[in-house]
Amino acid sequence: MPEKEKLRIDKYLWAIRLFKTRTLAADACKAGRVKKDGQNLKASYEVKVGDTYNVSKGLERKVVKVTGLLENRVDAKKAVDFYEDLTPVQDTHSFQSMFQAPTLRRDRGAGRPTKRDRREIDDLQEGFFENNTKDNDEE
Repeated sequence: MPEKEKLRIDKYLWAIRLFKTRTLAADACKAGRVKKDGQNLKASYEVKVGDTYNVSKGLERKVVKVTGLLENRVDAKKAVDFYEDLTPVQDTHSFQSMFQAPTLRRDRGAGRPTKRDRREIDDLQEGFFENNTKDNDEE
């Protein structure tokens, strides 16, 4: 892929696959979720090799350092060569651990849980959540 000397931030974020569409990348810039040194960037900001950007996508926060300019979107394996992910480890673990909590599902149409079902659900949840009232009462 030929590299360009001038590239817009929205096009770059789309090309390295941080956003699914270029419009979403431009909207993130417009909403102030793409920053450099604490300042919001417009979608037309020119990307330079070596710059570091903070990008927020919902709950996810990423710190990205530009290692190369990429004009067109490529597959994920190639896109990794054009940026360096500098996101602190504690930020990535906190994001991932939120989705590793146990989820309880009931069959559709099963109705409300009975008293016995409720007790089983409480026993399953015990220990997974820090603010469990049974644990606090026992201490």
